[in-house]
Amino acid sequence: MSDFTLHDKTSAPEASKPLLEKSEKGFGRIPGLHGVMAEAPGLLEGYQVLHGLFQNSSFNAAELTVVWQSINVEHQCHYCVPAHTGIAKMMQVPDEITDALRNETELPDSKLEALRSFTLAMVRQRGEVDQATLDAFYAAGYSQRQVLEVILGLAQKVMSNYTNHVAQTPVDEVFRQYEWHRAK
Repeated sequence: MSDFTLHDKTSAPEASKPLLEKSEKGFGRIPGLHGVMAEAPGLLEGYQVLHGLFQNSSFNAAELTVVWQSINVEHQCHYCVPAHTGIAKMMQVPDEITDALRNETELPDSKLEALRSFTLAMVRQRGEVDQATLDAFYAAGYSQRQVLEVILGLAQKVMSNYTNHVAQTPVDEVFRQYEWHRAK
């Protein structure tokens, strides 16, 4: 068990208190991830900024979910896979998309599958993708802008996934019903 502090607005460093208030206002509660990140105000603020920027990217709800969950599953994040399952439901992303991402099975839409393949190539090859990988992404209907927006989503997920790994962040009660373990 980790000994990282799960902060609230009374225990957090002063610079994190307004950030936690923002989290509470946006989510109706303070997510456990944010409580852990509050120990380092810059990390929490950076995460919040990246989250907002990625949500306002050119990707629709299903595409956001594909990028987030592809990375979460690849990183085996015990916290983010359940959280983004619940978030996908709130965003009205079809369960068949979420289930395919969680189970690492083929997505029901070829364009979304191309997005997952590209996202995983970026993760696994640390951004060193070849021209054929880029060409396949473009052929699916994506653009250079979306290449860069995948990098934005990846930056956000590295912050959350790695924090959850080292802190062993407990899954929020609201998302426990979506508990996940890699099938393979």
